[in-house]
Amino acid sequence: MDMEHTFGHSGDLPVKELLPGFFGRMVHTDKLTVAYFDILANSVLPEHHHPHEQVTNVLSGALQMTVNGETKVCRAGDYVVIPSGVPHSAVALEDCRVMDVFQPARDDYR
Repeated sequence: MDMEHTFGHSGDLPVKELLPGFFGRMVHTDKLTVAYFDILANSVLPEHHHPHEQVTNVLSGALQMTVNGETKVCRAGDYVVIPSGVPHSAVALEDCRVMDVFQPARDDYR
């Protein structure tokens, strides 16, 4: 399928609360998903894994991420590459804004 080009603003996208404290705005193409998350302080993303490759980009705040048993506090400008199938979790130490990119597209987020 040929995709049309699109201009937009992330603030205009509908908000979905995917987990308590995790508010996402999604952009989907046929092959990838870009998710902008506003995460409230003390919100927890339990350990999980999925077939999608993921790159998490921290835009603001402090997000403690654990990937495959390694834990790091990530701040604005930090990114985390999470390969397909690798277990990961997170805790928002402060209110955070992150941008996650998933490939292939997250149909479960549509």
